[in-house]
Amino acid sequence: MLRAFSLWLRDRLIRSRTLNATRIVAASFAVMILTGALLLTLPAASRCGESAGFFTALFTATSSTCVTGLVLVDTWTQWSLFGQAVILVMIQLGGLGFMTVLTLVSLALRRRIGLSERLIMVSTLNLNDMDGVVRVVRHALMGTFLMEGIGALLLSARFVPEFGLAQGVWYGVFHAVSAFCNAGFDLLGGRGGPFASLTPFNSDPIVLCTAAALVVIGGLGFFVWEDIWTHRSWKRLSAYSKLVLILTGLLIFTGAAFFLVEEFHNPATLGEMPLGQKLLNALFQSVTLRTAGFDAIGQGGLTQSSKAFSLIFMLIGGSSGSTAGGIKTATAAVLLLALRAGLTGREQVVFRGRAIPYRRVLNAMTLVLVVLFLFFGASIAISTMEGLPYLDCAYEAASALGTVGLSCGLTPGLSPASQGLIILLMYLGRVGILSFSIAFTTRTRYPAKLRYPEMDIVIG
Repeated sequence: MLRAFSLWLRDRLIRSRTLNATRIVAASFAVMILTGALLLTLPAASRCGESAGFFTALFTATSSTCVTGLVLVDTWTQWSLFGQAVILVMIQLGGLGFMTVLTLVSLALRRRIGLSERLIMVSTLNLNDMDGVVRVVRHALMGTFLMEGIGALLLSARFVPEFGLAQGVWYGVFHAVSAFCNAGFDLLGGRGGPFASLTPFNSDPIVLCTAAALVVIGGLGFFVWEDIWTHRSWKRLSAYSKLVLILTGLLIFTGAAFFLVEEFHNPATLGEMPLGQKLLNALFQSVTLRTAGFDAIGQGGLTQSSKAFSLIFMLIGGSSGSTAGGIKTATAAVLLLALRAGLTGREQVVFRGRAIPYRRVLNAMTLVLVVLFLFFGASIAISTMEGLPYLDCAYEAASALGTVGLSCGLTPGLSPASQGLIILLMYLGRVGILSFSIAFTTRTRYPAKLRYPEMDIVIG
């Protein structure tokens, strides 16, 4: 009986992998969020020994599971060691993806990965087929723990002399996992005050460079790691990996140059720093906008131009199959290539001698338009409900939808309705965009039964 049910379930999954994969992804994240919220509601999770309340716990659980970093209360000030451990587990599960972690358990138990599990992994990781999917997941897990371990050692070497052995090691592990998973949660409220983030260490190159490296590596994506590990040569990398690496580097250094110039004389951010520290923090600001959420200079002090520029970076995010959020670098690259094709009058969208299928271009346009619709709708709604300047509200909305976690300081003071909207944006930014990607990747396409006559329409 049980075997017959398992075979039926497997057949249903094979026939309707899009529907099941999206449901499993959405349900797994929802279960993790609710479980984490219930744990954080316990009095033992709070430093003061009193429950933080369900809404605060729900907001924190959503932010950590969706690896965002927006908070209503300072993580170190509010949560006990138990609460911090719950947050760290949710960050790790949310960053890797629930199915990836289940695969780790299966591999550890030496249990065979079944066909249905492989199909879900292919969907959740946006792979094109099942060829080598277990190998990719195994390498991704090994690489994750290796990078987090190295980051924890480097950060611990800096934190231990200041906070002591036990607390310094805990801080090193927590911030390494938070940085690699692009979560942006920190425990430095006791060092620089509530919501200080990394501002107490904005002159420390070890802390900032280690965090920045973890953020970039975590945001590249498992596919790019596998490609680099397999080929180990720029010429042999796939066109996708080259596209991701080129655009990632372009975004980081373009952003660093912009913030250095724009904030150079701003006393609220870089203005009072020596030149070397300005260069370091301008680079870190560009990196942290890639859905990392660590703040080293104070986002509330940014100029209006810098805030507007930051919106673009936050909505783009990292790369597909990574711990980062946003519409992803490849999606932005496809749109830019389509723009170039349109301006030059080309019939195909081409990158390095390879044509990008029309359906991929249409998928990219669809995803971006949906994200923009959500972003503008939510930011206008928050600004209207709160009576606050639109740009600051847009900053919070983009941070939530892009699962970034940077804040101008508005989120803790918003009304429950606006905070509820932020929760929804964080969930949609992590789960909704992932579900869209799964649907695009696995959707079965059928040839059109009817061909309609073309119509001419005036553009512009």
